[in-house]
Amino acid sequence: QAQLVESGGGLVQAGGSLRLSCVASGRTFSRFAMGWFRQVPGRERGFVAAISWSGRTTYYANSVKGRFTVSRDNAKNTAYLEMNSLKPEDTAVYYCAAAETASYVDSKSYDYWGQGTQVTVSS
Repeated sequence: QAQLVESGGGLVQAGGSLRLSCVASGRTFSRFAMGWFRQVPGRERGFVAAISWSGRTTYYANSVKGRFTVSRDNAKNTAYLEMNSLKPEDTAVYYCAAAETASYVDSKSYDYWGQGTQVTVSS
């Protein structure tokens, strides 16, 4: 059974940093695109960032461009989301996802999802 497990969330002050990790197991995810999404109560899950299976191509939502960096280590079956200059509006549950064939920004194109990790940014 394929599984994604996120970690690294927590409470941080505005302007601070966090690094989220997503460890994949049960499948070899080195050929999967990996994406990060976030969701706040009452709103749809929104795209944050994505990375191609090779790591050569990355995509970012405009709201996080220049502050967040997505990366991956295929040898460790792990994807990362480095979040800097955090703002209160970044507060959400963050999910990682994997897709064999992804449109990257469309959550419906992802095949596997983690359980989510809470990120709270205080002002």
